[in-house]
Amino acid sequence: MGELTSVLDALAADDLHDLGDGQVLDRVALLVAVVNRANAELTRTVRHAETTRACERDGLKSTRSWLIGHARLSPNEAGRIGRAGRVLEHFPALAAGFAAGDVTAAQVEVVATAVGPSEVARAAEQGIDLAAFDRDWAIIAAGARHDALVEAVGMFQAALDPDGPEPDPTEGRRLSIAKHADGSITGRFDLDAVGGEK
Repeated sequence: MGELTSVLDALAADDLHDLGDGQVLDRVALLVAVVNRANAELTRTVRHAETTRACERDGLKSTRSWLIGHARLSPNEAGRIGRAGRVLEHFPALAAGFAAGDVTAAQVEVVATAVGPSEVARAAEQGIDLAAFDRDWAIIAAGARHDALVEAVGMFQAALDPDGPEPDPTEGRRLSIAKHADGSITGRFDLDAVGGEK
C-alpha cells in the first residue's frame, strides 16, 4: 500500500504544464485505466468483506452500512459497489476486463442494474447462455462507447422477455373533472371494455 501511495504522490508532484498535448492525453488514458483497476479491486475486496461478514467486527450488519459510516460513501455509491461485486460473480470475462482497467465502474453498473439474482435465475430456466453475453459485453465495454453496452444489455433483457412488458390495461382509460366558478362540476371519461363493465 505504501508503494501505491508513493506513486500517487509522485504523479501529484508532476507539473502538467511541462507536458505536451499528446503526453497529457496519454496520462489521462493511463489514469482512467488505473482508476478502473482500483475500482475493480475495491469491488472485489468489498465483495469479500460482504461474503465473510467482516463488518460484524465493527458491530454492523451490512458492508453497505460500513461503507456509508466508515468510508463516508453515499448510500448510492455503497449500493453500486455491492451490486457490482455480486453481479461480477456471474460474468468472469467482464470482471477480468474491469480488473485489467479496460472496463469502467459505470459500465459494470449498466450490467448490475439490469441483471440481478432473479434475472440470472430466469436466464437459467430459459436456457439463456450467460457466458455468451459475458464475452460480448466484455468486448463491447472494452472497445466501444458506453451507449453500445447499454444497447447490448438491452438485448439480454429482450431475450429474457421476448414478448416485452405486459401492456397496461388502464392505458386507454381517462377521466377528467372540472369544477366551475359557480360550484357546478362537469366531467368526461373514456373507458375500455373491461373498465366500462366494472
